[in-house]
Amino acid sequence: MKGNRSVVIIGAGPAGLTAAYESAKQGIRPLVFEKENHIGGLARTEIYKGYRFDIGGHRFFTNIEAVERLWQEVLGEELLAVKRLSRIYYQGRFLNYPLNLGNTISNLGFMESLLILLSYLKAQLLPYRQEKTFERWVINRFGRRLYRMFFKTYTEKVWGISCTALQADWAAQRINGLSLRTVLSNLLFRTNRAKTLIDKFQYPRLGPGAMWDELQNRVERLGGQVHLNSDVIRLRQKGHVIQTILVKNDKGITEIPGNDFISAMPLGELIPRWDPQPPREVVEAAKKLRYRAIILVGLIINRETLFPDQWIYVHSPKAKVGRIQNFKNWSAAMLPDPAKTSLGMEYFCSEGDEIWSMSDARLLELAMNDLSLMGWTTLGAPREGLVFRQAKAYPVYDSGYQERLEIIHRFLSTIPNFQSVGRSGMHRYNNQDHSMYTAMLAVKNLFGEGHDLWSVNTESSCGGEPS
Repeated sequence: MKGNRSVVIIGAGPAGLTAAYESAKQGIRPLVFEKENHIGGLARTEIYKGYRFDIGGHRFFTNIEAVERLWQEVLGEELLAVKRLSRIYYQGRFLNYPLNLGNTISNLGFMESLLILLSYLKAQLLPYRQEKTFERWVINRFGRRLYRMFFKTYTEKVWGISCTALQADWAAQRINGLSLRTVLSNLLFRTNRAKTLIDKFQYPRLGPGAMWDELQNRVERLGGQVHLNSDVIRLRQKGHVIQTILVKNDKGITEIPGNDFISAMPLGELIPRWDPQPPREVVEAAKKLRYRAIILVGLIINRETLFPDQWIYVHSPKAKVGRIQNFKNWSAAMLPDPAKTSLGMEYFCSEGDEIWSMSDARLLELAMNDLSLMGWTTLGAPREGLVFRQAKAYPVYDSGYQERLEIIHRFLSTIPNFQSVGRSGMHRYNNQDHSMYTAMLAVKNLFGEGHDLWSVNTESSCGGEPS
């Protein structure tokens, strides 16, 4: 039965390739279709003249044993142990993150630190009773003063909307378990291990792309196929099941049959490709799902060292850059020349907006200007630079998204041979380990296990982009 069974997988990111590998190990020959010319999605590693650029910066850290076993099985000794170092750039100063008591007081001053504490105490005495928005959620746990300093500007850079419009679900998922109280507890007693505060993680020696390359190799050795530049333009349903998909590539359009279908396609793109068209409310819900994109400007700087961090959060409103990755500090093997430094300047945007529409030359100029604003005024022109764009990188948790997602979920749950997995496939701002875990459970469901992928506890996952 396994040999005659086919599973069609849409998307070759972490979730799609994990689903392919897990099904191939069970004797099923998966067919994977990826519309881009590369695998890995947002977690890919781009290579330029031997320099490796990690789109998004991806830590490998998890509390999910099955995912940890998979990482070790696939990469083993190629996973490096990395000691975390990251800081926040705020008002011309660099503050350690996670916060360090001495460093914070020396940078902000005793009086400002005292005002932060008083603001926090006020929030504890007079908390918001309803905390549906990101702003209220953070203020209740950190106080208004710290919220304005360390959360508001950066978060609005990431999402492009006010913190009063961003729903609290994002904070609850990404920084749950973290408050000023837990930060102070961690500072003074090292008692709290909230996922945002981890001080070490694993990282592939050659970047996250090494994981996806090896998964693809193993899938193909086991008889599966991974097709790039292959866009799934239709999912054809007959009765209660999907029977075929239409795939468009440079050779034309091909109809592919399958027994089971697993998709990591963004829901906003998936629903319009359904045939016949789903009920109107489902179509309208999908149209209103929103996404943020990311542009990574890669710079090769003619300096051996620039700063010791793996990444820096840029909270200054003067600089448009949101986060800066220093790839040498993730793994020395990310660079072919140890006398150079390679940076990833991350710009959060929306497709079609001012930043997304900038030319590559203008983006390189913007990145160098932002570095100058942060105090690196003597760098001169970069030795080389290039630009990577990633559409639909982050699902937006705006007002009403939960209701829209529930409508889509109810519809998809009526299709017994279809499962949606991963960040884009579930419109959840989860990490790569959670995305991989939903794919692993989806494959188990092919053999009769009844896992509800939508109820997987995201609190158990910690690995992925820096929060």
